[in-house]
Amino acid sequence: MEITVNGEAHTVADETSTLLDVLRGECGLTSVKDGCSPQGQCGCCTVLVDGQARVSCVTPVRRVRDREITTVDGLGDETRAAWGDAFASTGGSQCGFCTPGIICRFESLRAKGGEHDDRGTAEDALLAHLCRCTGWQPVIDAWVAYPTPSSVQVTDAAVRRAELEGGVAQGVGSHVALGEGGFADDTAPADALVAVPDPKQDGEWVVAERRADALAAAGKVQGRRTTAAFDPPIAVPAGDWAITLQTSWVEPGYLETDASWCAPGGDPVSPLANAGAFGGKVNSEVAEVARRLAEEHDRPVRVLYAREDAVRRGAKRPPLAAGLMVDGTGVVRVARTEGIVESISRVLPSVTVEEVDIPGPPTSAEVRGAGWVEASVLAAAARGEVGWIGSPTGGSATAAIADDGSIDVAVRAGSVADDMEAIVLRSYCKGAAHMGLGLVRSEQLAVDPNDGSIHDLTIRSFGILRAVDTPEIRVAIEPCDGEPVNASDAVMAAVAAAAWLDAVLPSSWPTRTT
Repeated sequence: MEITVNGEAHTVADETSTLLDVLRGECGLTSVKDGCSPQGQCGCCTVLVDGQARVSCVTPVRRVRDREITTVDGLGDETRAAWGDAFASTGGSQCGFCTPGIICRFESLRAKGGEHDDRGTAEDALLAHLCRCTGWQPVIDAWVAYPTPSSVQVTDAAVRRAELEGGVAQGVGSHVALGEGGFADDTAPADALVAVPDPKQDGEWVVAERRADALAAAGKVQGRRTTAAFDPPIAVPAGDWAITLQTSWVEPGYLETDASWCAPGGDPVSPLANAGAFGGKVNSEVAEVARRLAEEHDRPVRVLYAREDAVRRGAKRPPLAAGLMVDGTGVVRVARTEGIVESISRVLPSVTVEEVDIPGPPTSAEVRGAGWVEASVLAAAARGEVGWIGSPTGGSATAAIADDGSIDVAVRAGSVADDMEAIVLRSYCKGAAHMGLGLVRSEQLAVDPNDGSIHDLTIRSFGILRAVDTPEIRVAIEPCDGEPVNASDAVMAAVAAAAWLDAVLPSSWPTRTT
């Protein structure tokens, strides 16, 4: 059959393919991202079909015969440039994985007569999308700014700031929002084999010519969301405590699932290509697996996680349970994790930290703020105020929640050289505020306490706050001298502390679900 993509005819050999697989695999349109396929829940693969937004990972290609398919690449030079500049000038794109799909959604909204001064309409349109980086507000700012954003001048200071806040080398500019950030799987050669985990044999991989063939051979079954409810996995230590806290399993929730590729005799592409994944990919296996399989098959090999693989195999934030006195003494029990004792003790030197073994997925102290964020929140509760919270990365922040639920954040981030750097810094801080708020209020992963199996395998089941759930976040940058330092990590802790104090210190997180 033939389909029309961005004005050009393409012949499709397999009518059972999804539109996503055809666009990426056969048309080479890597701006169409795969964040959850085939769950249809993250919005990263959104394209336009006859001008209307559609999630391509759950659209069989046979359903778009004789219809016009438009990706962000086919919007026209002026439209593309205007959207890219709108997102760059507002900080609406950090890693850029979700934004090509969001731009297509916004184009569909414009076609329906959406007004650019109507933030609520944009929030509603984003119900089909997830963004883990920006805290949503800069994305909606981009909708408001289109088509005449402020002039965009990417500076060295802005790029340096993105790398400081993101933890890895990251691009800044219009091209990132348009999907050209250089993610690992986007750079793979067209003739590379595809490898996916074998769910029947631990440590084994299924290799095929195409992703769809590899998934079919592996017998992949789409993950589901559970209706079961599980209590926090670790009991509070015995004692007459002034403050107690139990946290649940939490998924880092990065949108680009683990991916790498390698040519025989070469070095594998990093899975951190344009996104730090909040520390969740630091120990990912995919790069070394790509190297090994490329040597075995004497061909380039792409190694890909599906969303369910990332949930089952990826590192989680270590759950903990704490009892604390107002003088900062107490006991913290935490899932056994290399480096987690040091992370907690850095903030709470007077507590006893006990590591415990519990069934569940792997954990890592590399996940953003693991241990020290929770310890900072406990310390704030003990003193009865957020105060200024410093992070191991050098910055500090404080936060307050207003009566209307909006959030005020102040940061000390070292010197900020120019307006573009300030835009980038505010974007990362709003994203960190979104993450800190979600950590306390809504994020939870259902893990069976008996065998450690994960019951929540869809990206929507993680409890990540949607655009409509996220309050206004205001960020004030305090003038500082000295070298620039990461401040967004401290913002995550400060907002989490403010949210817990605002809720009057309920004994477990999340305090509510969405």
